[in-house]
Amino acid sequence: MQRGRPYEPPGESDLMHPIEHARTRPQHPAVIMAGSGAQMTYGEMDNAANRFAQLLRSRGLGPGDAFAVLLENRLEYYTLIWGSQRAGTLMVPVSTRLTAPEIAYILNDSETRLLITSRKYADVLAAIRERCPKIDVLMMDGEGAEDFAAALAAQPTEPIADQSAGLTMLYSSGTTGRPKGVRPRPPEDPSPTAPVALMGLAVMGAGMPTDGSMVYLSPAPLYHAAPIGWSSTVHRLGGTVVMMEKFEPETALAAIEKYRVTDSQWVPTHFVRMLKLDEAERTRYDLSSHRRALHAAAPCPVPIKQAMIEWWGDIVNEYYAGSEGIGMTLVRSAEWLERPGTVGKAIFGTIHVCGPDGEELPAGRDGLIYFENAILPTYHNDPDKTAEAMHPKGWMTIGDIGHVDEEGYLFLTDRKSHMIISGGVNIYPQEVENLLVSHDKVMDAAVIGAPDADLGERVVAVVQPVDMAEVAADGGAAFEQELRDYLSPQLARIKMPRQFDFRPELPREANGKLYKRELRDEFAAKAREEV
Repeated sequence: MQRGRPYEPPGESDLMHPIEHARTRPQHPAVIMAGSGAQMTYGEMDNAANRFAQLLRSRGLGPGDAFAVLLENRLEYYTLIWGSQRAGTLMVPVSTRLTAPEIAYILNDSETRLLITSRKYADVLAAIRERCPKIDVLMMDGEGAEDFAAALAAQPTEPIADQSAGLTMLYSSGTTGRPKGVRPRPPEDPSPTAPVALMGLAVMGAGMPTDGSMVYLSPAPLYHAAPIGWSSTVHRLGGTVVMMEKFEPETALAAIEKYRVTDSQWVPTHFVRMLKLDEAERTRYDLSSHRRALHAAAPCPVPIKQAMIEWWGDIVNEYYAGSEGIGMTLVRSAEWLERPGTVGKAIFGTIHVCGPDGEELPAGRDGLIYFENAILPTYHNDPDKTAEAMHPKGWMTIGDIGHVDEEGYLFLTDRKSHMIISGGVNIYPQEVENLLVSHDKVMDAAVIGAPDADLGERVVAVVQPVDMAEVAADGGAAFEQELRDYLSPQLARIKMPRQFDFRPELPREANGKLYKRELRDEFAAKAREEV
């Protein structure tokens, strides 16, 4: 058992919130777009957030009501975030990689009443409207009654009369492959300016400054948990978010130099791609302002992290957490170099590693990782999944297997649910398998994650055709293309298998149990041979 340090919120005289920063430093930049240089000051963000809270009320959305966001990275995303944090609404960020049926499922499941999107996603909007006919739509760069800018401008900049803190519900896949919303519990203090736990973790754990000097580079899409959570925390601390429109390795380095970035957030794929730049490209930029580089979201290969520490110095810090927000570990570079592969000690929540019988295991023994915490979320509309994640003592797991050493450092070993993490994105194979076996020429299918130097893991589909002889004629090239064409309209691109392997049978027992471990071990062995 390993406990995290308790968080002590600041006193009233130390109020840290964009509302306060807009009052004391209205001209300080809150957000800068890394590519275009377009920016929004705290004063502008405050006015826009008040307008959006007014807009939500004018559309009939009260505390607890849901609206969804399907947007690229752009300044207005923070108008929505902070407007919702004043209106007490439930904000549902939607991955822009999803297909129309997947998006529609989330909108219906979350009981979304309003969708905020942009012209960039007009191609999927028609199909979404068909599946969600009752949802109101506002479009950035839109026209007429659905133009977001016009609707926002029509609202007053005064705060709404009934301000309260909002919630954000992120979606991840469920046990059946359907996405499930992680619904956080309402805060004990509903005031919009009340401190949140991540502030303490940012300051005490990650060492982020509270004097407003922070310049934070956010290279990932805002619909992910880490970018939206950490960048919002930067705003609470009075810093400036430099948001990349899209990650490119050299562009990220250029942004650190141009904006004198002090803090940043990454996934291992970013590291891999930056390390693959030519030496001249890597050393061209002045990174001396860079003080803290956080990374998470996927296991980072030990050699990759070692190379990053050699390049950037001992500023590379790692944390382990999940969208559920039930706990967090953190490890700094020096600690990690002493224990390569660890994700650190708990700084939020209490770790318990348990065996199949639920009993806690001693140090060094692998088991299911639980976090003990006073406030735990639920899975929206899925009491069974919520119950499955709970320990009889009230602890919660996100399904990872691992162990702690004698000093309380956590090491991740496996994933109970066979989840694949590719490029920092969680992918559940069951959805892909269900689609594959629905094809007329597929007898059986298993989807696994195989080691990948760039993505961390790549999605591999091991398929048993009905007629193996037909596939053998050309090595499976034609059948692979047929399956890709079949999956494409129904599956987000990130979930599309990068590799197909055709076999006469899969390692399945007569009782129906599929031994994915055998397949994963086989592909892992092949990866080691290729190194």
